[in-house]
Amino acid sequence: MEKGIYPDKEMIIVENLSRMYGKREAVTGISFQVERGGIFGLLGPNGAGKTTTIRMLSGQIDPSGGWAMVAGYDVVKQRQQLKRSIGVVFEDQNLYERLTAHQNLAFSCWLYGLSEKRIDEVLSLVGLRDRAKDPISKFSNGMRQRIMIARALLHHPQVLFLDEPSRGLDPISAREIRETIVQLSREGMTILLTTHLMDEADQLCQRVAFLVSGKIVANDTPRNLKVRHGRRTLRVLLSQENGTVQLVEKRLSLDADEDQVRLALWMREGLVSAIHSDEATLEEVFIEVAGVRPA
Repeated sequence: MEKGIYPDKEMIIVENLSRMYGKREAVTGISFQVERGGIFGLLGPNGAGKTTTIRMLSGQIDPSGGWAMVAGYDVVKQRQQLKRSIGVVFEDQNLYERLTAHQNLAFSCWLYGLSEKRIDEVLSLVGLRDRAKDPISKFSNGMRQRIMIARALLHHPQVLFLDEPSRGLDPISAREIRETIVQLSREGMTILLTTHLMDEADQLCQRVAFLVSGKIVANDTPRNLKVRHGRRTLRVLLSQENGTVQLVEKRLSLDADEDQVRLALWMREGLVSAIHSDEATLEEVFIEVAGVRPA
């Protein structure tokens, strides 16, 4: 049996990976790395190649070119070892409605030859141990998604792939999923997620890559991307006494000497109530860099 190469830092290494469907290139020579314990976001609109990338990295389809290693294993040459080291959650919730949460997970244990001792532990990880005996038919979409994640964790994977984990969920359910993802990362799991929700990626990911028409057009931390493409302006709220207190908003340029003098004067006079930077959102950065909207 071939042994995986367990890197000290990078749990996912992708080099010039591509995938053809007939004459159409769905993924075009992409390269990136994900550090151990990190949350990496692959962001882009529908049809950008995000799901195809996950399918290649999880050993479900062969790349047409390039190379990738996940959890120390070559995704083509060491596929069996790879599958024991990763968990995958796709968008479709293929659970058994009439079975309880525990029974759904027990069936997966039986199917893959795993011990059922792990069930209570993964239910606790996703915050649903107290609902173990309830049928899936009584679960909300967010709870079902957490059961999907629990199922993917049964075999102690080192890397977890999540394909659009919050699609179609209400805000409360989406927040619960994000909290689960963050908790798993804190416990040392490496996570790669795809999404077209820029706010979600901004909250979760230490690093993101913009994928458009199968190509990565940007790869950096959300903070760096927003600073690099943001506007160098400030919004200043001033309080003015005219019988009653009024808040007046002024916009200042960080590069204009006269605006710096105005701000210093307002500060000395005690008129400044608040200062906000005009930082670009991740969605605005995506539109600027990619030339298309993420959804």
